[in-house]
Amino acid sequence: MSSIGRISAIQYGLGPIGCSIARYALERGIEIVGAVDINPKLAGQDLGDVLGIDRRLGLLVSVDENEVLPEVKADIVLHATSSSLKAVINQLESIMKAGYNVVSTCEELAYPWTRQADLAREIDRIAKDNGVTVLATGVNPGFVMDTWPILMTAVCKEVKKIKVARIQDAKPRRFPFQKKIGAGRTVEEFKKLADAGTLRHVGLAESIAMIAAAMEWELDSITEDIKPVIADKQVKSDFITVRAGEVAGVRQIGVGKREEEELIRLEFEAYLGAPESYDTVYISGTPDMEVSIRGGTFGDVATAAIVINAIPRVLKVSPGLMTMMDIPLVHAYRTFKPPKLLKLD
Repeated sequence: MSSIGRISAIQYGLGPIGCSIARYALERGIEIVGAVDINPKLAGQDLGDVLGIDRRLGLLVSVDENEVLPEVKADIVLHATSSSLKAVINQLESIMKAGYNVVSTCEELAYPWTRQADLAREIDRIAKDNGVTVLATGVNPGFVMDTWPILMTAVCKEVKKIKVARIQDAKPRRFPFQKKIGAGRTVEEFKKLADAGTLRHVGLAESIAMIAAAMEWELDSITEDIKPVIADKQVKSDFITVRAGEVAGVRQIGVGKREEEELIRLEFEAYLGAPESYDTVYISGTPDMEVSIRGGTFGDVATAAIVINAIPRVLKVSPGLMTMMDIPLVHAYRTFKPPKLLKLD
């Protein structure tokens, strides 16, 4: 792994993913100089206690961004608060205007240029006006269903179609994830939540749009279909018991078409009791390709890792709103540590 110099960061958002990012940042030697979360229960707590690590950090969590952003100096803000771009736009604006670069886990920010172009242009303008860079990434969107298949096309003479299948056994995942996919719900409850847009994997449309942009495919439509996976027998996780006939999770399919021809197909399944977890990319072209990650890419670990590993790229590219296909290849790194002096006899 390559090395970089010392980096300082503000952690904005201390839910499960935000805490995971902050813990990994500390492990990699990044100095966290500020912490913000709107949860009043966290106000005034030492960040070390909130993260559940074995030491206090002498850094108190604030519920008010104005107590942190104007008061400290940092290279970057690690932002993990919501999947919705509209929900985080004011947070991002405050961060950018305070002069900070941003790596965010907001799924709809991963590639907003197609579905939310007006917001994308506004973020890009503010970022450039303030000389900062904004990137959203994660395991998905950010890697499995967009960056990875895009990278695989580098060895193809021709690409006609792209399909990605991400199948996950949700039993080992955290409770909020199991709840988000509807595990333990009745079919009627699932349908109501799905219709309201509160129960779904966010990011399939953004991943399709990113792939299409990379391939220079002009799509006529991007559609999503969501259905429950029904348990045929009782299945348990550490948090939920799903009885036969109840919802074990979600099956979601995103499709990008041009002139009724399906060019991009993303299949996402996450449910308790899936017999196998895997991520597979299929490319129809010259040559045809099929590449799988057996066991799948573990989302919580991968999200924290790719956020931290993206920091060196974000700090070196031009200001503006970037996507994973706009920046140089992200890879693992180690922070710089001066070499130990050898004692010579």
